[in-house]
Amino acid sequence: MAKRITITAALPYTNGPIHIGHLAGVYVPSDIYARYQRLKNNDVAFICGSDEHGVAISIKAKKEGITPQEVIDKYHAIIKQSFEDFGISFDNYSRTSLPIHHKTAADFFKKLYDQNDFIEEVSQQLYDEKAQQFLADRFVIGTCPKCNNPEAYGDQCEKCGSSLNATDLINPKSSITGTTPTMRETKHWFLPLNKYQKFIEEWILKGHKKDWKPNVYGQVKSWLDDELKPRAVTRDLDWGIPVPVEGAEGKVLYVWFDAPIGYISSTIEWAEREGKDWKPYWKDKDTKLVHFIGKDNIVFHCIIFPAMLKAEGSYILPENVPANEFLNLEGDKLSTSKNWAVWLHEYLQDFPNQQDVLRYVLTANAPETKDNDFTWKDFQARNNNELVAIYGNFINRVMVLTQKYYNGNVPTPNEFSNTDLQVLATLKEFPNIISNSLESYRFREASQELMNLARLGNKYLADEEPWKLIKENPERVKTQMYIALQIAGALAVLSEPFLPFTAEKLCNMLNFNNLQTKPTWNSIEIDQHIIPANHTLGKSALLFEKIEDDAIEKQLARLEATKSANKAQVVGNIEPQKELISYEDFAKMDIRIGTILEAEKMPKADKLLILKVDTGIDVRTIVSGIATSFNPQDIIGKKVTVLVNLAPRKLRGIESQGMILMVENTTGQFVFLNPDADQISNGTPVK
Repeated sequence: MAKRITITAALPYTNGPIHIGHLAGVYVPSDIYARYQRLKNNDVAFICGSDEHGVAISIKAKKEGITPQEVIDKYHAIIKQSFEDFGISFDNYSRTSLPIHHKTAADFFKKLYDQNDFIEEVSQQLYDEKAQQFLADRFVIGTCPKCNNPEAYGDQCEKCGSSLNATDLINPKSSITGTTPTMRETKHWFLPLNKYQKFIEEWILKGHKKDWKPNVYGQVKSWLDDELKPRAVTRDLDWGIPVPVEGAEGKVLYVWFDAPIGYISSTIEWAEREGKDWKPYWKDKDTKLVHFIGKDNIVFHCIIFPAMLKAEGSYILPENVPANEFLNLEGDKLSTSKNWAVWLHEYLQDFPNQQDVLRYVLTANAPETKDNDFTWKDFQARNNNELVAIYGNFINRVMVLTQKYYNGNVPTPNEFSNTDLQVLATLKEFPNIISNSLESYRFREASQELMNLARLGNKYLADEEPWKLIKENPERVKTQMYIALQIAGALAVLSEPFLPFTAEKLCNMLNFNNLQTKPTWNSIEIDQHIIPANHTLGKSALLFEKIEDDAIEKQLARLEATKSANKAQVVGNIEPQKELISYEDFAKMDIRIGTILEAEKMPKADKLLILKVDTGIDVRTIVSGIATSFNPQDIIGKKVTVLVNLAPRKLRGIESQGMILMVENTTGQFVFLNPDADQISNGTPVK
């Protein structure tokens, strides 16, 4: 009996094109899975769409000097076309800016609101006085409280993967103006995740989810061990879905409340177009729901969205959330801002009609259990040494020999030898072997089993050597070529999830359209005689082409140019060397080690702290402009480096008797030049 399966792929942000990290993490594995399930005759809804709300869109619009609508229209078109050209077989690719999504998300929020599932709370939130707006999510940057990454965002730390609130950041800065935000009161609605702590524990930790990937299970357990806390589902922004209740003017739904509902609205859109009922795909307990995501989205799909669905009350929960790790590029982390990526639309231009090569390489090197590295040399090697030398070579041999010996007609076999029977028996096992890997979301393993089928064909031909036997025993060669053609037929069917363009090309070469009964995934397990005798094959063609060194050198040169541009930009942001001074000029400076004894804010001054510093020769007052980087109470007892013979000057009526030496990091935060407190005493000169 056919199963109903709803498959979702993470909605890509429309603030940039798709790159290989997105493909390896989400879209290639989800497409393989969807294509496989269709081949098994299951009822599949493969759903995705553009995520067009949230701060990332607004930031992109500000950078490019255009409106958010122009941003999403531009990148939605690029992303959608890239997916189509690459062969990602979504049943529906929607966008969250459509009225159908706005209505679906607003109705979902309103139902939870009417059920009193939210906590309405007035709280202190970060506010940019200069920009005159609240700072949500990526509008603020600061130090991660969990890993001390100084460039964490207000919604997430990309270094440790922690999900954050903007107010969690240490030393926050506005990414709009670079200023230190103040705190202002604002009203928001919170989903009380703590209310669903026990439910999530029962469902995942104590349920039947230990077959989930260790990274997914482990991250969920970590969140639960830390105990769930209420999370705001609204934001003070001017771009997004308006909160559909009174008293919420100027507020929109949090993108991570709105975005996963995009799966539902996209399904509704698809069902209306196809004349189907969307509800069974989301509300029938017999439906299997699977979310394909990257590891940075685990908490949203395994805790927040399930809590939302549980609160609503009528939806099913995911059976699995197979999240992949990250893919690096040539040893460095993929970075959109630094243009360190292989963009899908550019790949399709540089390697026309070679979609399956990238699909295969990304699958064979998939970051399923750990971060993996994509290199152009490996891309070339896997194409030339595997797709061309193994798979392509086998098919080319079969087609050429069949054409040469039998004018392209499948020969009638004679008696099968033990070797023939063993090969047919082995062939019979491949659909089940590959199925087991795919059902366990081990796509890398499944792709290599497919390649093993091609290896089986190559080995059979190499061992049997029909080109040597054709003159002395032509009847035996008929059987050999018949067996080889059955392997080719199996490859045409079983390749479809992994190499859809190749599979279509091979089906045409084998002239499957003229078969009375077309082979299927399930039929191969029953009958290995896939292509009957006397069937006429189609025209032969090379399935894969060797990739030459110059094509790879071109890609490496592009990356090297990107790296050089990034280095030049960094150098360009560093102050140039000042004019030369003599040693005598340097010797005039008296720099000592000291300790901060007292610290307090300067009245009516945002940036100034009044410090009492023990310099080893005295205790003196120093006024320092570091109030935006440090809380006074946090720096008492701190060892510092002090220029003690700087001429005193009055700042707001307070005489400052020296200068604390500091450096400024990339986010505009001051950092102490911090000597070892145990080894250096106050008053020690710096030489």
